Amino acid sequence: MGLMDTSDWIPHRRAVDGELVGWARPDGGGFVVVDILGADVTGVVEWAEAEEALDALSLAWLADAWVLERGGERVRVRIVEVAPGTPPGSGRVRLKTEDYGAIDAPSERIDLPWPAPATLQPWR
Repeated sequence: MGLMDTSDWIPHRRAVDGELVGWARPDGGGFVVVDILGADVTGVVEWAEAEEALDALSLAWLADAWVLERGGERVRVRIVEVAPGTPPGSGRVRLKTEDYGAIDAPSERIDLPWPAPATLQPWR
């Protein structure tokens, strides 16, 4: 995906704890809502609609199982950390292979660039 200039993005944090949930990215005369993984959530919308979409974003879905397409295989993973990074292009999405909650199960750590590539998708 290459380096992404996020310098004009407007961060949005949860009112409850100040946790970053996404951004409003200026686009023409409107805004595109971007989630914590760097994926567009909306098309171009007005500011009020962007705020509503940002307020509706949650981080709970990050705890769900994900699948990473790697070397022709589908690997079940969990997201461990999302760090968008400054400057642009310095961020990462850290994963671990699924261990099903077993403390003694082997697990591999995998670092992906931020924004997350399309090879990382929710488990279905």
